[in-house]
Amino acid sequence: MSAVTEHAEQDEHAGHHAHGGEEPHVPKDSYFIKVALWLALLTALETSTYWIHLGGFATPALLIMMTIKFFMIVMIFMHLKFDNKLFSLMFYIGLGLAIFVYCVALSTFQFFAR
Repeated sequence: MSAVTEHAEQDEHAGHHAHGGEEPHVPKDSYFIKVALWLALLTALETSTYWIHLGGFATPALLIMMTIKFFMIVMIFMHLKFDNKLFSLMFYIGLGLAIFVYCVALSTFQFFAR
């Protein structure tokens, strides 16, 4: 009787692997809290540029911090880091298209301003 039970358990586990039933990686709450603290720190650094004069370094510093925050939010809170790579590809294609349209719109304003 135990042989039948063991066989049934093996079939059950084999079915999970056959369907690609790999357990999704779900981070703990503490991970999200740490990420939120890092985002808060970056936000504090960004807002501190209002009071601390950085000269010509201000714009590149803000752009770098903005980019880091953007990718942290996209990859972690939108779960692209843990999801199927197809969703990441679709997101980045859409992002690239949006940047392209934005650049074209800016260039037309510059073109017609002359």
